[in-house]
Amino acid sequence: MPVGLAIFLIVLGILVGAVGGFFIAQYLMKKHLRENPPITEDVIITMMSQMGRKPSQKQVAQVMKQINANMK
Repeated sequence: MPVGLAIFLIVLGILVGAVGGFFIAQYLMKKHLRENPPITEDVIITMMSQMGRKPSQKQVAQVMKQINANMK
């Protein structure tokens, strides 16, 4: 096998691996955030309470809906 072909195949393998790794990592990160959201209803209630508001369940549900819509 000529040296030029070997170098080409090595570079090609590295590029394919980097692109494939990027998309796999992106998919796994999105899946993890869907299953374990960083913001829950308890966090929203705590944040609103710290701002001096007593949130109703309707307000909490509305905020959660907005957050989930922005995650997609």
